[in-house]
Amino acid sequence: MEALRNLSTPSARVLREGIEAKIPSRELVPGDIVILVTGDVIPADLRLIECMNFECEEMQLTGESEPVAKDANVVLEENIGVGDRINLAFSTTKVTKGRCKGVVVATGMKTEIGKIALSVGGKTNRPANRTMDPKKGGWAAPITGGSRRTFDFVGKFLGLTEGTPLQKKLAKLAYVLLFCAILLAVIVFAVNKFNVTHEVTIYAISLGIAIIPESLIAVLTITMAVGMKRMVKRKVIVRKLDALEALGGVTNICSDKTGTLTQGRMITKKAWIPGVGIYSVEKTGDPFDPTSGAVKLGATPTAQPDAEKEYQRKQEERDLARSALALKFDEPVGRKKQLEEKPKEDRESLTEGEPPEVTPELEKLLLTAALCNIAKVRFDDAKGKWIGNGDPTEIALAVFAQRFDFERSKLVEAGWKPVGEYPFDSAIKRMAVVYRKASGEDLILAKGAVERILERCCAYGPQAEPITEDHKNEILRQMALLADQGFRVLALAQRNYGPKLSEADWKKVGREEVEQDYIFLGLVGIYDPPRAETKDAIKACTMAGIQVHMLTGDHPSTARAIARDVGIIPRDFTSLSADVVASMVKTGVEFDAMTEEEIDNLPTLPFVIARCAPDTKTKMIRALQRRNRFSAMTGDGVNDAPSLSEADVGIAMGMNGSDVAKSASAIVLTDDNFASIVNAVEEGRRMFDNIQKFILHLLVSNVGEVILLIIGLAFQDGNNFSVFPLAPLEILWINMITSSFPAFGLGLEDATADIMRRDPHDTKEGVFTTQILVDMLVYGTIMGACSLCTFVIVVYGVGNGNLGKNCNASYSAECDTVFRARGAVFAQLTWLILISAWEFKSIRRSMFRLDPYQTEHKFPFFRDVYANKFLFWSVIIGALSVFPVIYIPGLNTNVFKHKGITWEWGLSFGAIPVFVIGVEAWKFIKRKYGLFNAGVSDRIKKDASISLRQGFFTMAKTMTRTSTSGNLSRNTTMEKRTPGYAIGNSNAAADERV
Repeated sequence: MEALRNLSTPSARVLREGIEAKIPSRELVPGDIVILVTGDVIPADLRLIECMNFECEEMQLTGESEPVAKDANVVLEENIGVGDRINLAFSTTKVTKGRCKGVVVATGMKTEIGKIALSVGGKTNRPANRTMDPKKGGWAAPITGGSRRTFDFVGKFLGLTEGTPLQKKLAKLAYVLLFCAILLAVIVFAVNKFNVTHEVTIYAISLGIAIIPESLIAVLTITMAVGMKRMVKRKVIVRKLDALEALGGVTNICSDKTGTLTQGRMITKKAWIPGVGIYSVEKTGDPFDPTSGAVKLGATPTAQPDAEKEYQRKQEERDLARSALALKFDEPVGRKKQLEEKPKEDRESLTEGEPPEVTPELEKLLLTAALCNIAKVRFDDAKGKWIGNGDPTEIALAVFAQRFDFERSKLVEAGWKPVGEYPFDSAIKRMAVVYRKASGEDLILAKGAVERILERCCAYGPQAEPITEDHKNEILRQMALLADQGFRVLALAQRNYGPKLSEADWKKVGREEVEQDYIFLGLVGIYDPPRAETKDAIKACTMAGIQVHMLTGDHPSTARAIARDVGIIPRDFTSLSADVVASMVKTGVEFDAMTEEEIDNLPTLPFVIARCAPDTKTKMIRALQRRNRFSAMTGDGVNDAPSLSEADVGIAMGMNGSDVAKSASAIVLTDDNFASIVNAVEEGRRMFDNIQKFILHLLVSNVGEVILLIIGLAFQDGNNFSVFPLAPLEILWINMITSSFPAFGLGLEDATADIMRRDPHDTKEGVFTTQILVDMLVYGTIMGACSLCTFVIVVYGVGNGNLGKNCNASYSAECDTVFRARGAVFAQLTWLILISAWEFKSIRRSMFRLDPYQTEHKFPFFRDVYANKFLFWSVIIGALSVFPVIYIPGLNTNVFKHKGITWEWGLSFGAIPVFVIGVEAWKFIKRKYGLFNAGVSDRIKKDASISLRQGFFTMAKTMTRTSTSGNLSRNTTMEKRTPGYAIGNSNAAADERV
């Protein structure tokens, strides 16, 4: 909120009663006329009434970095997005060019930026059905509303209804354990007929200690703190600790386009010259580097299907080259024949080589791109890379010209001399320059919006034939084809100027005289390319069951093309039903006009929303939440702040993000790279898996101890008091010392091999899944049974069954057998708990083969257990610590209430293989019969084949997906499925999923 307040301007120039005055901006009222010039920060929302070459930078509202040209005379429709309201100027945006007058229409919190502030820092809405007004809720409203409000208050006070899913689950666990501890105490009292003596009270306390995992909170906090440190190394800063576990459950990511999915830098990808064809720039990396990539000349597309087919063919060729990087195949003869039958220029497109020959037609276009340009592109020797200075569009044109060695500085050295310039004007959307050749002739070169250049042209093409309506239609058609592929289209033209004028005379020549009778040269297509990592990141999200949505303020055509290019939407819609296709891409106006019911009835929520306002993003987040999705929102501008705070996980950009966006987010990406989100999700899933592992480890030991002590109530001494099979301090030692450090080690476990090949976990079920609860009971029962058997064998098998008297308090000769039995049980339980830490490195896989995909080692047990060194040494040191605790005189009998043992070691050691066999048998049953995995066996099919999925390039192995969490496959792409429809999937077998 402080950052929002800092955006406001302190003063404004107003016109009141015909007198211009400067007043504090807080004194502005609707109806005031404000005067603005270049550099001013707009103090309120204005309806423009007069403007001259006026442009505003509205990135904080729309997310788009390009300044917006304003027009006071245009009349717009009633429902139109913020980015398209070109007759308005918005509060806190900056004037980048020109001047204007405008009438104040909104101030303070009623402005567009104020609405964002309200949505970020406003009051939280009360949940539905909480009204106590009989007029609104009926006669029962005071009762039902009051009871629900009371429930909300109690739930909030107890921590059961607020916080992340993990926080709420742990709060529930705490109360369940508290209830169980009280219940067990009552059972102890009941067994002793409520004769609550000191010994009975100690036994009840021991049971309470046994059931509560004392180190859980400490282990959880330290593990998450370590996770935050790991995230920093992966270019992610976690502002809120609870975001780490929340990331693992993310099912949908709503992302901005500019600077997040894309590089935020323009590049010329297409150049169309009439009668010649289309020059395409392919395989380029750095937009500033004219040496990267290759230029190919292709035929001019004759229709939209041709352009689409060409676009798809190039994508498939790139995908094929990408998927075959690591593997080589014998190419089918039919495929070779198809390649041989392709035109020569198409076959050459797969290989880089020299750029096409510079024809006279191309030379004219390159001259215009290089000279009608004030940007500079050069190689910085100190930084070792290419850098560009100037307008992004002009940099893109300069780089394209330099690919053919047409550089403005070199041309000037060769004799081209600038004699006149007519800079770009947003009102007419054109720029022109005049250069004098070495021969003394003057040449006018121009660039600008296609319509504005076309209206000044009298000739067309290389032959300079008179332009006709057919020529204009062809130009507009080619422009539409390029625009549909996501390109910003500019037209280039030039003209030979007959009269030879001096430089002083050129300054007197008006713009209207110069900008006429142009010869149309061609079109160039410029676009903001996706980041190199974006495609892989979105593919990884798809493999992980996460759907990516793009919400941008850009034009629908551009948004659709970028989304298709990076794999957010399929390239081919022919196999989809009409209602699904209509739902996939929408504008902000269309989406905002829909009611919640209409949105909920869509077969799929939009994958792309163009021209969206801040409210659109928030509405999308709420629509996802109504479909029980766990959503993340990425953003960098002030306009993203409401949705960042509304989303389950807000992710802000650290390099170019605003302070407002960072304050509203839970996570900040230090490199502004969408691919870092994949790292964050992976780390979140790793954290979630590890939390499950160490919770299982801690609770299994608690269950084993409780079983031992509950049944131990039957062991009564000569005074009819129950004898501890395990003393209270032994329980505390096991819970606080023995279990804690292995639990820390489980929290440091690396991600499993399949962690990004399974669907997100169910946030409603949380860490306490059915599998975890059943495992806890099964393993705890095995552990408790082994310990109980050891105690019984020592006391009743080898011993005489004498439990002595007052053996819970002190050692005596008649308590010797009991103390030896406790020592054996203590050693055995300690080792079983330590071995269980290694077993729980995977909840479903065998401890002896944790990674089923590895083929390097036949018996990888020792490598796997040593991989986590902290866990390894925690187990080893913990196992060795048993001996001093058992044998140190005084410490053993007086503190821990046990005694040194001899032959009993055989029982303690012998229980280890029994426990391991029991655990491995249960894991095998789960894998064999697909328990907690929808009945799907965990068996792996090892037929590795290549599959290119629709909408994504993927090198996929057709292996049955291994589930380590037992989660069922859930629809994250769509809530409602059309029969036979699947996005991003081929018609492969059901188990062929990556």
